[in-house]
Amino acid sequence: MSETENVYVGSKPILSYVTALVTALQKADKVNVLARGRAISSAVDVVEVTRRSFLTDIVVDNITIGTEVLGEGENKRNVSTIAITLSRKKQE
Repeated sequence: MSETENVYVGSKPILSYVTALVTALQKADKVNVLARGRAISSAVDVVEVTRRSFLTDIVVDNITIGTEVLGEGENKRNVSTIAITLSRKKQE
């Protein structure tokens, strides 16, 4: 298994990203769900739908929020970002 996979959330339907997340969790130990701007709420929805309906054994390890500066000169603007790190619960 690889260590970490990334799932970038954008403007596609939420179930597209849920499918990508489930697939990534089968391949990797940890998965980062990443989003910027308006897609942040969709990223949270993707994680919650996956946790509640598809894989009930995943846990949220870390949530990181931040800001990126896009553009140059007078066109600079701040865009919010989120990274949600998920992993499967260890079987005992």
